[in-house]
Amino acid sequence: MHGLINRALQRFTSDTYGTAFWGRVVESAGLGLTHFEPMMTYKPEITQQLIDALARGLKRPRATVLEDVGIYLVSHSGSDAVRRLLRFCGASYEEFLFSLDELPDRARLAVADLDLPQLDLRQTGPDRFTLTCLSPHPGFGHVLVGILQAMADDYGALVTLAHHDGVAGRERIDIALVVASYAAGRQFDLGARTG
Repeated sequence: MHGLINRALQRFTSDTYGTAFWGRVVESAGLGLTHFEPMMTYKPEITQQLIDALARGLKRPRATVLEDVGIYLVSHSGSDAVRRLLRFCGASYEEFLFSLDELPDRARLAVADLDLPQLDLRQTGPDRFTLTCLSPHPGFGHVLVGILQAMADDYGALVTLAHHDGVAGRERIDIALVVASYAAGRQFDLGARTG
């Protein structure tokens, strides 16, 4: 598993619940380390142990914790690069959805060895979509639900999302775009530089 994934879990936990809580999570996971290097590769089991320990520590379902991680990746002030990458996908939430198939390739332009799940979006009706997520790592679909919700807020769209577990690493998310311009979205300037 790419170190950026574990580092994102570390940042989410430390920023949201504090560094002392992060220390308890890694101790509970029994990993023998407290810090993850973003450009290293780690065994996938380490990531799963971290997620399980985080869910236990928070006394919350694993799926809910992963959705919160997805929201954090877009909305936290330290995640401007992720938000920017996603906002480049379109001027509206619907355009953003239609570009999701290309997201893994776009991410690899920034980090060549980052292996994101394959995404397949299908329009199933007016303002209704199904997003299929194919990943050997369980739970990524829940992170994606958080990202989709945070991006809807970013665009000012009102959406409903329903996650469905599948088999063999296949997760499905049903998306209903209730109101495309429900509220004012967050400011986004294509030409602005990130710090």
